[in-house]
Amino acid sequence: MSELIKHECGIALVRLLKPLEYYVARYGTAFYGLNKLHLLMQKQHNRGQDGAGIANIKLDIKPGNKYISRLRSNSESPIKDIFNQVYESFGEKVEKSPERLNDTQWLKENLDFTGEVFLGHLRYGTFGKNEVGNLHPVLRANNWKTRNLVLAGNFNMTNVDELFSRLVNYGQYPVETSDTITILEKIGHFLDEENESLYKQLKKDGFSKQESTEKIAEDLDVQNILQKSSVNWDGGYSIVGLIGHGDAFVLRDPAGIRPAYYYQDEEVIVATSERPAIQTAFNVPLANIREVKPGYALIIKKDGSAGEFLFKQPVEKKSCSFERVYFSRGTDKDIYKERKKLGKLLAPSILNTINFDLGNTVFSYIPNTAAVAFRGLAEELDQFCNTIKKDKILTLGNNLNSQQLDEIFHLKPRIEKIAVKDVKLRTFITQDTQRDDLVSHVYDVTYGIINKGVDNLVVLDDSIVRGTTLKQSIIRILDRLGPKNIIVASSAPQIRYPDCYGIDMAKLNDFIAFRATIDLLKETGQEDIINKVYKKSKDQEYKPKEEIINYVKEIYKPFSPEQISDKIAEMLTVSNIKAGVKIIYQTIEDLHEAIPDHLGDWYFTGNYPTPGGNKVVNKSFINYIEGRDERAY
Repeated sequence: MSELIKHECGIALVRLLKPLEYYVARYGTAFYGLNKLHLLMQKQHNRGQDGAGIANIKLDIKPGNKYISRLRSNSESPIKDIFNQVYESFGEKVEKSPERLNDTQWLKENLDFTGEVFLGHLRYGTFGKNEVGNLHPVLRANNWKTRNLVLAGNFNMTNVDELFSRLVNYGQYPVETSDTITILEKIGHFLDEENESLYKQLKKDGFSKQESTEKIAEDLDVQNILQKSSVNWDGGYSIVGLIGHGDAFVLRDPAGIRPAYYYQDEEVIVATSERPAIQTAFNVPLANIREVKPGYALIIKKDGSAGEFLFKQPVEKKSCSFERVYFSRGTDKDIYKERKKLGKLLAPSILNTINFDLGNTVFSYIPNTAAVAFRGLAEELDQFCNTIKKDKILTLGNNLNSQQLDEIFHLKPRIEKIAVKDVKLRTFITQDTQRDDLVSHVYDVTYGIINKGVDNLVVLDDSIVRGTTLKQSIIRILDRLGPKNIIVASSAPQIRYPDCYGIDMAKLNDFIAFRATIDLLKETGQEDIINKVYKKSKDQEYKPKEEIINYVKEIYKPFSPEQISDKIAEMLTVSNIKAGVKIIYQTIEDLHEAIPDHLGDWYFTGNYPTPGGNKVVNKSFINYIEGRDERAY
């Protein structure tokens, strides 16, 4: 995306299934698990650059020894910072006795992060502060091993206030109202309950306190804990949890909004937010990597046994389509194909817009993340040209001569690299937002490619959300090249509704499509629709989320997507732009054709997969009308 949109955190779990001695013998290192965690996080760094954290649990460690380690960083390069700290601490402690590096018992007793269960997290801070205390993993500590809980996730809950109130009703006194702490305490509450229930029964059966501790570790029903904890959750989530004695779990929301994948063999169980990370780190075929089913939890017991268990009844699957359009790494085989198809499906609209004038049109893309979709567009344009060439050759038949052939084969799309982002300048601007003039120079352009006043210039973007970068920078820069028309094509449809499941798109007024529609309503004398939607929204403001209807859809009903797109183009064209400006968006139908297995399209359609979504869009519209510049949940 040409705009900066924060989104989607990343998770990584590594559970070693063999004794550490095995990894020393086979791989020559006792740090096999830590090294793999490092690689899994590095290969998912696109999912969070505001902060990172890791945690580790040592199995079967003697009392008196530390068995849970945790380290978090919000430095400029948090992954590098964390692992540098860990590796440096190793070096300092074994400097005089390097042979200790193969003494697994000594390592476990003397060095942090030398256990068997590893958890990593990458954070994009969409709303919360990025202080170290806000980073995952979070920890709920207790002197009983089986009551310690470490948690990290990629999630947002829409009903945090409701969940917080329930904690208070349990008799707790939480010190924070964030969804992270609320979920930690909710699971922690039922973890405590399960421990108490097991302990009472074991005591009744004559087990000593020490014996009870070991029995609780064996008998702890993680599925039951998660079922009770999640009853009132409303949101999108993939959450990883570690329990102090060694059990672990990876759970996914019932609509499959947030992604979670895992791989298992006789040596290791790993889970991540993205498949390519596992493929790269463990060199395994795609077919061996599974997706955690919506509403299920991958539960790994201390003894290494594992399976997927139902914790919340699945609903219609609505996996996030934005994951596929932009957020996830395009090295995933399926995502790569989907993005190419998104570009391909834009070709007819683009050709119509340029009146099929390929000879006087240059095609390019902004930013680099749009390259795969652009490849799909370019291939479709090539196919279109081949069809024309074939028809001309067949029409001329025996009358075809060499000169005519040259002219026919000359037909091909003019593809050029027009703009390159100046990363250093962008960083500088971020540090000093008062320098507005610099914003218009974020991209360097290639001069001399465009025939001034003659050529159309088509640029492909992943998505157009706020339109700020287009207006302040991209269109101005492209206009300097002198094109007759600038056509910006978005591989995603119009963003019309706020997200509440983990993406930094929560305010209606941020969306250029919403602002354009409001302007159209005012220009066409239909302002009464705005007032009616506001009244309907206020009337249901305090209803249960399950009863709330998304009336904001009525704002868009009077206009076609093309009318809204034309208004957006008008809004993005400042007075000194000489070229004509046109905006083309992907259609909802083509989005679903390109990405048939990820139908979570609430940003575009307002069809939220959970009741909390309707509550959020309702509140967001009220905030807009009442002039409140605040989060709607």
